[in-house]
Amino acid sequence: MKYLLLNGSIVGKKTRTMLDTFNVYLENQVLDNDLIELIDLRNKQINFSDGRHWQDNQGDTLEVLQKIMAADVIILGVPTYQASIPAPLKNIFDLLPEGAFYQKTVGFLVSAGTAKHFLVMEFQLKPILSFMKANTLSNYVFAQDSDFNGSKIDSDAIRMRLASYAEDVKVISEAYRNQIKKQENSYGF
Repeated sequence: MKYLLLNGSIVGKKTRTMLDTFNVYLENQVLDNDLIELIDLRNKQINFSDGRHWQDNQGDTLEVLQKIMAADVIILGVPTYQASIPAPLKNIFDLLPEGAFYQKTVGFLVSAGTAKHFLVMEFQLKPILSFMKANTLSNYVFAQDSDFNGSKIDSDAIRMRLASYAEDVKVISEAYRNQIKKQENSYGF
């Protein structure tokens, strides 16, 4: 399977730290032939969405969109700014077609200033992912400022949740992929 970890912001370090830590745990879960790639939008020059077909983009924009479309599992790193998802991540969604996440398992790791910001994921991100046909994981890892010391994770509970989430992502995405294959094989053609 192809796993894509996407840092949805171009500033800050906490979300990237969560993704890097999660990546270590995920690498211990996956098979040798599984691929894991981490894309950090801060290192890419992404065009603003202007309504064109996603394949008509070029450069970094097309590269990122192609990797999203080719992935089986996508884990989004989502910081919360001004009680909302970051604009670079929303721009990625706008660049993609409506069904971009069809038959893909999508989860997320969230960093925010306060615990109240968990509602952003429930009322902004999950509806977008649903509209885009994602098999969205029901749970996610949420860390707030008090879980960090600078940009380093300072919470054993968060590290444990990241490790557990890596297991969940592996098991649930494999079960989902196996169910899709079983359904496709039942068609007999």
